[in-house]
Amino acid sequence: MVQFLLVRGFSSTLSSSLGRRCRSSYSAGFTRLASKDGTSNESDSSKAKEKVAEYKQSSVSTTSIEDYANPSNRNDQVFSALSEDGSVKITACTARNIVNDLMIMHTMTAVPADAIGRTVVCALMMSNGMQEEQTCQITFNADGPLRGVVAISDGVGNVRGYVGSPMLGDIELPEALGQGMVQVVKNHPDWSNPYNGITSIRHGDIDRDIGAYLAESEQRSCALAAATSINGILCTAAGGYLIEQLPNATPETLARVEKNLATLVEKDGSDKLPANLLLNGVTPLEIAETILDGLGMVPLQQISPKFQCSCSSDRLIRALRLIPRKEVDEILEEEGKIEARCDFCSKTYALGPDEIRKELDNATGDPSLDADFEGKNEKK
Repeated sequence: MVQFLLVRGFSSTLSSSLGRRCRSSYSAGFTRLASKDGTSNESDSSKAKEKVAEYKQSSVSTTSIEDYANPSNRNDQVFSALSEDGSVKITACTARNIVNDLMIMHTMTAVPADAIGRTVVCALMMSNGMQEEQTCQITFNADGPLRGVVAISDGVGNVRGYVGSPMLGDIELPEALGQGMVQVVKNHPDWSNPYNGITSIRHGDIDRDIGAYLAESEQRSCALAAATSINGILCTAAGGYLIEQLPNATPETLARVEKNLATLVEKDGSDKLPANLLLNGVTPLEIAETILDGLGMVPLQQISPKFQCSCSSDRLIRALRLIPRKEVDEILEEEGKIEARCDFCSKTYALGPDEIRKELDNATGDPSLDADFEGKNEKK
């Protein structure tokens, strides 16, 4: 059976030098499995074929491939495409500017920046193709000095994230992360319950653990890589790729993808694929073209991801409503105000006793229900 490596995407038949360079150790054959909501993955294949047909009928005459260009990775970008037969999807991402924003917000050193950068890139790629309001949250709950990592992205590339300890010294990422669990939560305002998946942390380098999660928890056949390049207080490159096999893929198609992946590895020449490619100006479009070389490429979409935090003073009031009123009054009596800092953007909110009591007295609805809270905000 033709095989992909789940992370960094190498066939077991590739040369030992390529395998060592990639540090890949986890592989599994592609199989047809049920999707997360219990439906067949055949529906994904049907949608892919529809996208290819639509592209051939209309897009090819109106959209130039140059429209997806991003010279020197100047802008953050998530680009996705299908093979011409609709059997392989690739999503490639560059997010250097977002990582630099996070480093400034949280005064991060290199190791925490690498951790949040890889996690943000994975969240952006995993949320690509979702509905606009749908979200993908990746959480690493671990016992290392990093004290965990969180990243959340929606279907249009609005992303945010943080690490527990933004300032760490010179330490390897697996040691900084430690042992624990990786959890992925996918949600939508219309869903009665979110989809929740969890697996153990096995490698500690973020992307391979997320790749293992996709295989074990969501039963998806894919190849994933994410990496950053941090130079002092500056992120010089951050990005990755996610290649997914759809049910109608033939062994010949998969063999071609694996051959193309080997070419990509040789071009990168490092153990932090694809950071070196991004540093050398290789764009998400060019990564996709390399992976789908010989298979035809049908562009799906490109988005411009950006950091966006949803914190507000209303959310602080909502949190206070979940605390017994007596405890809130005791805090106000002792402190004279209530102050809170957003984990995602580091913005600090300070509310005085009069404002808090007025808001609590006039509050309506159930603060534990998103629908009630969002309805209140919409009326404002």
